[in-house]
Amino acid sequence: MSVAAKISEKILTNAYKLQATDIHFYPYTKQTDIYFRIHGVRTMYKTITASQYRILLAYYKFASGMDIGQIRNPQNGKITHYTSSGRYDLRLSTLPVHQMESLAIRILPKEDYYALEHLFLFPKQLQQLKECISNKAGIFLMTGPTGSGKTTTMYALLEALLAEKSYQMITLEDPIEKNMNHILQVQVNEKAGVTYQAGLKAALRHDPDVLMIGEIRDKEIAKFAFEAALTGHLVLSTLHAKNAIGTIYRLVEMGIKYSEIQQTLIAIAALELIPIHYKGAFQRRAAIMELLTENTIEKVLNKGVKNVQPDYQTFRDLRKKAYAYGYTLENQCDIP
Repeated sequence: MSVAAKISEKILTNAYKLQATDIHFYPYTKQTDIYFRIHGVRTMYKTITASQYRILLAYYKFASGMDIGQIRNPQNGKITHYTSSGRYDLRLSTLPVHQMESLAIRILPKEDYYALEHLFLFPKQLQQLKECISNKAGIFLMTGPTGSGKTTTMYALLEALLAEKSYQMITLEDPIEKNMNHILQVQVNEKAGVTYQAGLKAALRHDPDVLMIGEIRDKEIAKFAFEAALTGHLVLSTLHAKNAIGTIYRLVEMGIKYSEIQQTLIAIAALELIPIHYKGAFQRRAAIMELLTENTIEKVLNKGVKNVQPDYQTFRDLRKKAYAYGYTLENQCDIP
């Protein structure tokens, strides 16, 4: 095993052990600091020398299919890492900084972590989610900030749908974060001409029952997604928004008409991860969910958010419930 491979193995083993979701490398002239993001909190792990980081960076770039000689432009890559406890998928990205390159590694959960039963704090919310995706046509949106579990939950939903029926499923992703059996996964590649728009057009010719768009990033993708749903397809996608209500206004800002939202949008599920404690000790993070169904969405569109009494549980309500059940600490209830 090479020097770089040994350093990498030690870093990754400790990251898995501490349940880190991300590894950040901060390079300086004489040293590089390494941080782990553990349960949402960025934590200093250790410092390595500049020379160690150089060989480690070259090792990661080669292993993930990046161009080792390219240091002026950001790059992305992917590595599958096997351990005695299972397989981990690593998503890598570089960023040029001060004539050097920083490196970030996203650690994607092992396969068994993708099961829906492992993701939600309240089982009833899981059942509500399954009911939403039982529709044969329309668009279902998973929203929340970066790191809230949107993509992980979306993959789990696809697997749950496949378990129930032999659907023709096609995904458009940038990047593909998890390789899945019995699903056609398309890697969006702007440089090669495989844009979201081009991919959507081609995917619709393959007669999909379910179409998953990795992320609605702009007006064009939003328009195509709603058009696909209007033509009788079930479309699943993610969108960055603070909460469920905010998602509606994001769509309006993207040029989606009220009538299109009313006719097409099945539900909005906004996710938030909260720390779960048992007997005062931290156990894990689990998802709570604001869920807007068609009736609430229509009320918001007709009357505006200020004139609608919430008929769903907000994040604040759910945090209070989690505290009342003894799952969380009291200060979690005070977050807006």
